[in-house]
Amino acid sequence: MIPRKIRTYGGYFESFMETLPENVQEKIKYGLLILKTQERISVKFVKAIRDGIYELRIELNGNIYRVFFIFDEGNIVVLFNGFQKKSQKTPQNEIDIAIRIKEEYYADKQSQNQ
Repeated sequence: MIPRKIRTYGGYFESFMETLPENVQEKIKYGLLILKTQERISVKFVKAIRDGIYELRIELNGNIYRVFFIFDEGNIVVLFNGFQKKSQKTPQNEIDIAIRIKEEYYADKQSQNQ
């Protein structure tokens, strides 16, 4: 089954990465490597949010970062939006953005398959 393929959708992930310092980008890339290569992933790194959306959890120097993603066709990980977490709970507006991107993704995918 593994390694998983990792894709991005809509440029959201790339836009988020561009805003981050290099050491944070490296830590996120490490998290992606775990996502790509490990069969079972600790909740320290990945947590299910809702509606098939998961978050990649990154912490560095007391700062917390999240990247939303979905699994597609069993093993493709499609990366969506990311953000720096400032509060205890994942902000609802960030979850809403991820859900909207997921809906766009599946609508695009369906239109390509027709």
